[in-house]
Amino acid sequence: MNQKERSRLSREKIIAASLQEFGTNGFRGTTINAICGHGIAKGLLYHNFSGKEELFLLCAERCFSNLTAYLRAEKGEESLSRALRLREQFFRENPLYARVFFEAILQPPPGLRQDIKEIRKEFDQFNRALYTRIISGLELREGVTSDTALAYCELIQDMFNCYFNSPAYAGWDMRDLMEAHESRLETMLDFMLYGIAKE
Repeated sequence: MNQKERSRLSREKIIAASLQEFGTNGFRGTTINAICGHGIAKGLLYHNFSGKEELFLLCAERCFSNLTAYLRAEKGEESLSRALRLREQFFRENPLYARVFFEAILQPPPGLRQDIKEIRKEFDQFNRALYTRIISGLELREGVTSDTALAYCELIQDMFNCYFNSPAYAGWDMRDLMEAHESRLETMLDFMLYGIAKE
């Protein structure tokens, strides 16, 4: 095995240990010492990575990338309910990614919000394409264009996610926060697209 391959394997071992810690304890509950507790020398970790923030971002990047690829491969773009069921299935199959995903979406670590915004671009594009597909099948009210409807959907989605970072959820355990988000998500999206008032 050459040096390049050994280096690649070392990096993968560190990332796997990081995912185990972030996926179990979250960003705030994870320390470099805990990651190194998986049989990794601290010097080796710092030789390959700058620290905890970089490792969290790498885990988040893999999470968003793998989730988006999974949704596309399973044709999650066909309908909103299918996309939500597939997302739930992905997290059942990859439970460590669930904590990383929801922490990145709902309560991003301080100073990493802009980096996470960049990392999730492909996932956001997937959602945008899904909303566009749904909107194209709706009869829109007079004066409402597809572009304004899409902007509205994205605004409501962002507001909904931000709500889980509000004082209303301060001190909540991340698992409870994830369950509250997911239990309300489909209803919120249904109301957003189809309204709550009967004309």
